[in-house]
This record gives sequence, C-alpha cells and structure tokens, in this order.
Amino acid sequence: MITDREKAAFEAGIKLGALYHQFVGTPIARETAAAIEAAIEQAVGLQPYVTGIRVRLNRDMMVSNRFGYSELAGKMFDAEITTGVGETVCRARLHLEDDYPMMEIVEFHETPRNTDH
Repeated sequence: MITDREKAAFEAGIKLGALYHQFVGTPIARETAAAIEAAIEQAVGLQPYVTGIRVRLNRDMMVSNRFGYSELAGKMFDAEITTGVGETVCRARLHLEDDYPMMEIVEFHETPRNTDH
C-alpha cells in the first residue's frame, strides 16, 4: 500500500523534474525573467496535488548572446513546490548546490482534516 506521504513526495519530485526538463533551453533575458517565472508557476500550479509553487531565476547567469537573449539553464532555477495528498503536505525544492541543480525534499507535515459537519 502506498502512503499519502509517499504519494506526496512522488508528486513533488515528478513535478520538479518536469519543470526542469520542460523549461531548460527557453529563450530568456533579464527583462523577461519575471514573465517566465510567472508562466512556470501558473503552468505547474495547474497540475494535480500542487498546492503552492514559487520559481525564481538567477538573473546574474543570464548572459545575452549576440541576439540579445540567453537560454534558461538548470543552474538558474531556485524553485519550491508544495504538494498535498490526503492529510500529508510535502515541500520540495530545486536549487543550485555545489554548482549542480539539486532536487530535494525539504519537509513533510500533516494537516488534520476538518471533521466539522
């Protein structure tokens, strides 16, 4: 039997992995970074079990090519996602750790269901 905790962790991980692989390579510039952050948050936030998401992109890594933009790289991501399954909430993140875009679970907690009728 798969627990709510395991499912919440799976959902957080699969969403961070999809976020990473869907958006790496997107043309980006410092001037458009906020719009890309918002678009990623809105797109990922539509998926099942997502209760919160925050995406920040490291603008210092955005070095324009001769056409005035750069490409979104995995190392630019600082993202945090919250998933909820049953009474379990999982918070996970994608961030740069030792020059590598690392995904990790930050915490789990339980939210008691409202039993008032």
